Amino acid sequence: MNASNQNSPGYNKFIELAQLTSGIPASDGDGVRLTRIIGSPEIDMLDPFLLLDAFESDRPDDYIGGFPEHPHRGFETVTYLLAGRMRHKDNKGHEGVIEPGGVQWMTAGRGIIHSEMPEQEDGLLRGFQLWINLPAAEKMTAPVYQEFAASVIPNERLENGGNIKVIAGRTDSGTEGPVKNDYTVPFFLDIQLEPGETFHQHIPYSHAGFLYVVMGGVRVGQTKAILNSRSLGVLGDGEKLHLSSGAEVSRVLMVAGKRLNEPVARGGPFVMNTKQEVKKAFQDYQEGQF
Repeated sequence: MNASNQNSPGYNKFIELAQLTSGIPASDGDGVRLTRIIGSPEIDMLDPFLLLDAFESDRPDDYIGGFPEHPHRGFETVTYLLAGRMRHKDNKGHEGVIEPGGVQWMTAGRGIIHSEMPEQEDGLLRGFQLWINLPAAEKMTAPVYQEFAASVIPNERLENGGNIKVIAGRTDSGTEGPVKNDYTVPFFLDIQLEPGETFHQHIPYSHAGFLYVVMGGVRVGQTKAILNSRSLGVLGDGEKLHLSSGAEVSRVLMVAGKRLNEPVARGGPFVMNTKQEVKKAFQDYQEGQF
């Protein structure tokens, strides 16, 4: 899955930050307060990534309403929790609870109706939801779940005490995440660096990607551009990612996926290639065909 090609035009080129954003305040579901980072006026889409929301609050009123039953078609949703518990349930008989460090990778495909509700009445709830587009040929595939608790997600130790949690993709050292995905061949790494520590990773030239700093701050590329806490940096062209931390422990998500380079038509919870296909999705949902 580590598909870097030494003949690629970007193999020896360091990746630099192309754009920075902190997102915008938003709400979704039943009044859940969040920060919309991708899918905002600043970054409408980063092919194949359609949306990235970050939610973080210890005030129950900010999250208790959760995300009641709603449909999806044509893409994948990834829910990754840092703190709290979230129960999910769908109309196909699937149900479970995501706990800290756990991930749910759902391929909605041709259609599913599901809910995601906090499994707590107080305390901190913190995590992310990412939407990843599906190629046109796979938008009507059968729904599939890949769910992994923190205990089964591989961890790679760095020389100076840092840690790489590998959810999807393969590190340059060979640690491979449990998520299998041939649609966009994604990387999803949760990287913790000790003060002054560095991390290197090749990312295929075919991929677009981003960094999101959970805590601390990192310097990126040869220019050592600074990316601070709760900020997203879009990765520019190249294949050699170089990160270094400053004087404090830093934690950053690194996410990348193969560009689809296809037309995108959106209609709320449906993402297809044409407006007509979006209309058909609404019709199928209303007729109970999900």
